Amino acid sequence: MAVLFSIVLPIFALIGVGWLARYFGWMGPAGAYEMNRFVVYLGMPALLFQIMAKASWSQLDQPGFIGAFGLGSGLIYAATVAVRRGRGGALADASLEGLNAAYANVGFIGFPLCLAAFGPSSMTPVTITSILTVCVLFGIAVTVVELGVSEGGGGWKIARKVGLSLLKNPMLLAPLLGALYADFGPPLPEGPNRFLTLLASAASPCALVALGLFIGELRSRPPLPALSAQVALKLIGQPALTWALAHWVFALPPTMTAIAVVLAALPTGTGPFMLANMYQREASGSAGSILASTILSIITISVLVTWFRTVG
Repeated sequence: MAVLFSIVLPIFALIGVGWLARYFGWMGPAGAYEMNRFVVYLGMPALLFQIMAKASWSQLDQPGFIGAFGLGSGLIYAATVAVRRGRGGALADASLEGLNAAYANVGFIGFPLCLAAFGPSSMTPVTITSILTVCVLFGIAVTVVELGVSEGGGGWKIARKVGLSLLKNPMLLAPLLGALYADFGPPLPEGPNRFLTLLASAASPCALVALGLFIGELRSRPPLPALSAQVALKLIGQPALTWALAHWVFALPPTMTAIAVVLAALPTGTGPFMLANMYQREASGSAGSILASTILSIITISVLVTWFRTVG
C-alpha cells in the first residue's frame, strides 16, 4: 500500500497543481493548450522514439504475453467503439471513448509499480505493454479519429487525407523512426540519449499539469453514465479479460499472468486527453475518466497486487 500511495498520489497531485494554477490565475486560459502542444509535438515523440530505438527485439519476442495484453486492450477498445457507434455517436468521439476504456497508464505508473511489486525482471514485459499501448493501440485510435474527422468525402479523398495526416503525426512518426533506428542505426550515443531523456522526462508531468489546467476550465460536468461505464471497463473489464486470455488461452506462467493483469488494471493514461485536445474534440469525458480511474485504482491495484503476491 505504501508503494501505491507513493506512486499514484504524486500523479494525482500533479493534476491538482494544474487545477490550482488555473483556479488562482497563475496560468491563463491558453496554458492547457500550449502545454498539451509541447507534450504532443516534443515530449511524447521523444519518449516514443527512445523506447523503440532502445528496444531489443529478441527480449521482446514473447507472443503469449503480447497476445494476452494486446487482445485484452484491443477487444475493450473495439467493443466500446462499436457500442458508441451503435448509439449514433460520431466515429472520432467513439474512438476517444474506446481509448478511455483501454489505454493503460503504463508510462507513468506501470514501470515503477511493477519494479516495486515484481522486481527488475518485470521491466521487459512492461516495455512490451508500453509499446503496445502508446504505439499500437494509440496508433489505431489516431487512425480511427482521422477517419472520423474526414467523414463525408469520397473514399480516395478520405484515404489520402488520413494517410497524409498520419505521416505528419509526430506521435506515430516518432516510434516508426525509432524502430527503423533500432534496426539500422548504432546504439544511441550518450549525448543524444541524454537529450531525449530530458525531453521525454518532461512529457509526463507536463501532460498531467495540462490535464489539471483543463479541468480548471470546465464549466459543466462530464457525462456520468458514459464515464462510469468507461471506468468500469478500464479497471475491471480489461484486467478480467486479460486474465482469462493469459490463463485459459495462452497459458502464461503465474508471474507473467500477474504482470499482464496488473498492467491491464492501470488507470486511464493521458493519451486520450492529449488526442482530444489535438483534434479539438470534447475532452471532458477523457479528463473525468483519467481522474476517476486514477483515484479508484488505488483500491483495485492494491487488491490485485496483494492477491497475486498471496497466491504466488
